[in-house]
Order: sequence, then structure tokens, then C-alpha cells
Amino acid sequence: MIDKATALESVLRKLKKLPVGHCIDLRTYKRNRSLLIIHIKDHEFIIYEDGYEKNTHEVKLKGVRKLLKTLFKREFPRSNKIRMYELGEYDEQMRERKMKKL
Repeated sequence: MIDKATALESVLRKLKKLPVGHCIDLRTYKRNRSLLIIHIKDHEFIIYEDGYEKNTHEVKLKGVRKLLKTLFKREFPRSNKIRMYELGEYDEQMRERKMKKL
């Protein structure tokens, strides 16, 4: 669990060290909305947004900061804490992770 105020810097630091083919999952405290970030090529990422909106974003490392800022505002508007999971090697089943039922 990381504070939303420091989440952007923590995620960017983690993405710079993330090996190609691995992914990170960011979720709200209640685990009902998520951002799945996959390192596909050198300095290229895919971000799957699953919450208020369901979108796919393909972005280079330079554009990740700006995109994550807007996604944090949209998907985690009232969250103070964000869960960050390092999932390791990506496969298609991770995209279809079950959301927590309320």
C-alpha cells in the first residue's frame, strides 16, 4: 500500500527497473478499479484501465507520467491509498483478474 501523493513517483521508479514482459497492477483500497501496466518493449508500455472506463493505452516511457496523472484522477478520485502488486511475467489471464465483489 502506498500513499496516493507519492504513488506516481513510486510507480515511475518501479517501471524504470521493470524487466521487459513483466507487469504491475495498481488497485484502489477496495480493489474494485485497477490499472495494469505491462512493459512490452524497451521504453514502451501498455496500460489497461479497468474501472470507471475500460481503455487500453500504449505509451512510451516519456509519456507515462502525464498519462498516469490523468488516470489516477479518473480511476482513483477519492482514494488515499493505492495497492501496488508486482505480478512478474505477464500472461493473458492477468488481464482478466477477478474484481472484488462488494
